[in-house]
Amino acid sequence: MRCACISARLTTDHSMKPQREFKWLTNGRFKLLGLVFSLLWGGPIGAQEAQQFTLKNGMTLIVKADMRTEDSPRMLMYEQLNAVQFVASPYRRPVIGWMSDLDSMTPNDAREFYRRWYQPENAAVVIVGDVNVGLVRQWAEEIYGVIPKGQLPVRKPRSEPTQAGTRRVQVKAPADQAYLAMSWKVPGFKSFDGDAESQDALALTILAALLDGYTGSRLDRALTQGENRLADSAGASNSFSGRGPQVFVMDGVPAKGKTVEQLEAALRQQITRIADAGVTEAEMKRVKAQWMASTIYQRDSLFNQAREFGNLWVEGFAMDTPDRLVEALVAVTAEQVQAVAKKYFGDDQLTVATLLPQAGPRPALRKPVPGSRHTEGAR
Repeated sequence: MRCACISARLTTDHSMKPQREFKWLTNGRFKLLGLVFSLLWGGPIGAQEAQQFTLKNGMTLIVKADMRTEDSPRMLMYEQLNAVQFVASPYRRPVIGWMSDLDSMTPNDAREFYRRWYQPENAAVVIVGDVNVGLVRQWAEEIYGVIPKGQLPVRKPRSEPTQAGTRRVQVKAPADQAYLAMSWKVPGFKSFDGDAESQDALALTILAALLDGYTGSRLDRALTQGENRLADSAGASNSFSGRGPQVFVMDGVPAKGKTVEQLEAALRQQITRIADAGVTEAEMKRVKAQWMASTIYQRDSLFNQAREFGNLWVEGFAMDTPDRLVEALVAVTAEQVQAVAKKYFGDDQLTVATLLPQAGPRPALRKPVPGSRHTEGAR
């Protein structure tokens, strides 16, 4: 699913009324999004623009986006990490496919994909800000209301087989420093019904914040401070929720004279310490307070509000989920955090990726294969 998010900002120029600012910012965006549907279904909005925008242009942009991955050693490493960590899940493939997929793709392939999945039943437009509700509804009906309903393909389950041992991948690329990422498969949040996996997902999120949620956190103090520091950077994150499998990632850059093997051991030691000794109530209070503050701060951004509501819709959550989520995170106990530290960080669910820096300049961006299909015009 994709969610189109539109926000209306209040202008700082008080000579311009908010409503005029909204129309100036948003009407064009509505028409731009409507143009996508016009290209696919021949809608009445943006017909002239559609003639000037062919799928050839879109395919060229897609290929350029993929080339940005080729030019980023860490992004390239994470591509390989996903390909090794997942066997059945679509997460094992890059979002837009491998370059060989793009080389063989035709504009009609892209068009057919959008026609299949970008149906009214599978789309949402999220609008936030100082808007005229009646006018927005009129625009929506004019631009999107004419699109006929379709039938979505049946989604087939793609359950990830149980991993039974550590997987490792090394990526050699021109870079200044080595880089390490350790990724464990963990449960994702599904509901507020109290199921065990959702409760663990909440505790894993608090665990990530304890390790790397603020200046002076555990990883910061233990690994990145002092003259004899082990790492130039170290982090932890939990992906929390989504349709597919979720992961808990610890990563870092070893300091000069230190190795990725030393960094891997040190990162895992931090988890072991929490599993053995637990965490303090003071740490828990600090992390929860920061979480609440950051949640409120994010709502100052209209774009963040729109994105948040769009993500909730995509995952099937209610619109009051953010408030309920804060309450659920605040209710997580130190004992729960210690329990997940003991439960999910063994070897069987672990995939380790290492970036091995190579001397020399980075290779030039690869040019599309001459005569490849993505250089063709729309048919």
